[in-house]
Amino acid sequence: MEYIYAALLLHKAGKEITEETVTAVLQAAEIEVNDARAKALVAALDGVDIEEAMATAAVAAAPAAAAATPAAETAVEEEAAAEEEEDKSEESGMAGLGALFG
Repeated sequence: MEYIYAALLLHKAGKEITEETVTAVLQAAEIEVNDARAKALVAALDGVDIEEAMATAAVAAAPAAAAATPAAETAVEEEAAAEEEEDKSEESGMAGLGALFG
């Protein structure tokens, strides 16, 4: 992920995205650089309009985030219900133990 961040930072700064510049950014952040990954990133970005790609990703991410919200709320509700059931079970178990000791 840090390789992509380096490329985005270079793009934002208006610098050319090359193996050397990506490596320099990563080294400045004290990240051990894998030359093959830097080379692969530069090759993958060759001919890509980064502005267009970011705009497309932002448009696609909005509906996905909206769809994920109800699912997350349902999961939280189910977890709360499970905890409540567990608490009731624990309480009834403790009442049974109390009966043993009179």
